[in-house]
Amino acid sequence: MTSVGVAELRQNLSKYLRLVARGERLVVTDRNRPVAELGPPPSTGDALDRLIAEGRVSRPARRGLPEPLHLAGDPHALSRALDEIRGDR
Repeated sequence: MTSVGVAELRQNLSKYLRLVARGERLVVTDRNRPVAELGPPPSTGDALDRLIAEGRVSRPARRGLPEPLHLAGDPHALSRALDEIRGDR
């Protein structure tokens, strides 16, 4: 991340705005102390795409819905179904 002083930023604002427009983030300093950060605006794209790009989530490994569970009358069916689902991980 590039660091720039307030006076330098004022004198060359267009230059630094071009850097920001290319996606770079800048730390603005006043007497060598960080006071602000400049960067591109958040994308207006899909939230999921943004989270994937940040590496915070990943796309599901399989598509579609799982088969419906048939639990009628068996008190242990839910436990077995959960064990089966967890085994897929």
